Amino acid sequence: MGAKRLNWRKWNNILHRDIGYLTVGLTVIFAVSGIAVNHVEDWNPNYHIEKRKIAIDPVYQGDDQAIIAEVLRYLAIEEQPQGYFKADPQTLQIFLKNKKIEINPTTGQGEIEEIRERFILHDFNYLHLNHAKKAWTYFSDLYAIALFFLAISGMFVLKGRKGLSGRGKWLVGIGVVIPVLFLVYYKYW
Repeated sequence: MGAKRLNWRKWNNILHRDIGYLTVGLTVIFAVSGIAVNHVEDWNPNYHIEKRKIAIDPVYQGDDQAIIAEVLRYLAIEEQPQGYFKADPQTLQIFLKNKKIEINPTTGQGEIEEIRERFILHDFNYLHLNHAKKAWTYFSDLYAIALFFLAISGMFVLKGRKGLSGRGKWLVGIGVVIPVLFLVYYKYW
């Protein structure tokens, strides 16, 4: 009686399937966050920033603290400021937890900028950009290894005309050539 032959393709397919299932959640997080972060020049993927003009009665007190208190009173804001800055002699910036007030106290004209975290997307970006650090770094490394395994094992799931020896070799080739072309064009051209 001979030894039973190991069916590597069967185990490849089982591992490819199961590791694929395990990586679905992370793949969604990294894909959504990746698209959002790729377009950082067009928008802020972490925060929604809303600006609105304001007009209050002019405030003439000379002391910055008194002016700030009066501005906040006019705007019905009870929160204590985290700080302030005089951008120029006419412009006072008041910093609150999730807002910035920029105002000209002598004219009463200004702007409030409110900042809110984008629902879910802020959390996805937090993980994707590895702000969590610590154990998340190692978990992300395992995810990268799993993606590498899925890329390699995926080439051997099918055999024949639809596998690597058939059209698969052309698709793998295209998948390698495309990033090389972008690299050559953007970095070396």
